[in-house]
Amino acid sequence: MSRSDRGFVVAGGTVVDPASGVLGPADVLISEGRVRAVGGGLSRDGLPVLDVSGRLVLPGLVDIHVHLREPGEEWKEDIASGTRAAAAGGFVAVAAMANTRPPIDSAAAVSFVLDRARSAGPVRVYPVGAVTKGQKGEELAEMGDMRQAGAVAFSDDGQPIRSAEMMRCALQYAGMLGVPVISHCQDPDLSAGGLMNLGLTSTRLGLRGIPTQAEEVMVYRDLALCALTGSRVHIAHVSAADSVEVLRRARARGVNATAEATPHHLILTDRAVEESRFDAATRVDPPLRSEADRRALAAALQEGVIDCIATDHAPHHRDDKEVEFAYAASGISGLETALPLIYTHLVVPGALELGRAVACLTEGPARVLGLPHGTLAPGASADLVVVDVEREMAVDPMEFYSRGKNTPFAGWRLRGWPVLTLIGGAVAYHRPGWLKLPEWLEPAGGLGLAGRVAAPA
Repeated sequence: MSRSDRGFVVAGGTVVDPASGVLGPADVLISEGRVRAVGGGLSRDGLPVLDVSGRLVLPGLVDIHVHLREPGEEWKEDIASGTRAAAAGGFVAVAAMANTRPPIDSAAAVSFVLDRARSAGPVRVYPVGAVTKGQKGEELAEMGDMRQAGAVAFSDDGQPIRSAEMMRCALQYAGMLGVPVISHCQDPDLSAGGLMNLGLTSTRLGLRGIPTQAEEVMVYRDLALCALTGSRVHIAHVSAADSVEVLRRARARGVNATAEATPHHLILTDRAVEESRFDAATRVDPPLRSEADRRALAAALQEGVIDCIATDHAPHHRDDKEVEFAYAASGISGLETALPLIYTHLVVPGALELGRAVACLTEGPARVLGLPHGTLAPGASADLVVVDVEREMAVDPMEFYSRGKNTPFAGWRLRGWPVLTLIGGAVAYHRPGWLKLPEWLEPAGGLGLAGRVAAPA
């Protein structure tokens, strides 16, 4: 048994654990892969100490919206590279969306993702099953079989469910299975052919726009169906102020709905398309919106109307992005920049309180999917991330673990970078040179990523 197996103390940091109500200087006692105690002046009983003085200690982050591309598009990303990127971003668990090639629309496909994650992934992977077979919107997939195989939610993300009756049936079935439907709210007729947000910038650039109402009307529809069925719906990547208002009113009536926002919708606006001179890295779905929309999203996060921050990590090969704007694939490779972006551009300016930001990246997403993560409470798995909020570094996509280098944030100087990710008390990621690890905790091979953590059974 190694010294770290017997137990060790993560000491000297500032613990931020909203789920447990801990915010301040504290040590974390870990043994046998679990948190045993959190607090000041813990008795160490001769245990080895990992000194993280001057840094934040957070529960491991949870991302409930990622695209790992496997099976079928492994040249863009696979489970191994995507989960390495997750660990480097401070994430200990990710929910893999179903729009692979072929889609995750059967128990066999769910089992494949879990098996691959067990053998190749340093973080836990939770599959999301498709709502409809082949994601064609014509026939419900075998939701019960997928749930039994390990699916934690259902979604046809990547495209909306056009039929209201299909969505109603999906909500009813998902409700019986105790999981939410994750909805990509975008009216396919109002958004058809659109390339960016409809507004002054799209008019000036001569690009076909997508109105915010394309999202708003679908949010309204799905919240109404949620109220009708009594089931849970989770609204993916909310981008518009009008959608926030619809969501706020529905939740005030007791509708069982949750929602997420992405770092890029919280930080960028449609002006980024113009300022980048049509850089396809700024093409996303839903599109980047106005400054008023961006501010409304940040306020809704702080208020609790939006429950969590999700990256919508969408890695692409360069051939999909280094083309004319109209022909580029939509999406941003977001796992490795999410935390420093949120810290630098929302927490530091005061738009989002630190505790609330951490909650939106930990307990919030864990609660939405019912996952056993997001806290450092005694007895919880020792999943944590150590964050350096003082040292600044520029975003360099060539250093991403993800195969997708598509980011509009290249060159941005950010603070709040993860320097160590522990999963079950074992090192999943370490940033060499920023935090010195004792020999008893060194990653295997000194590569910065070590060990393999089993995905959920």
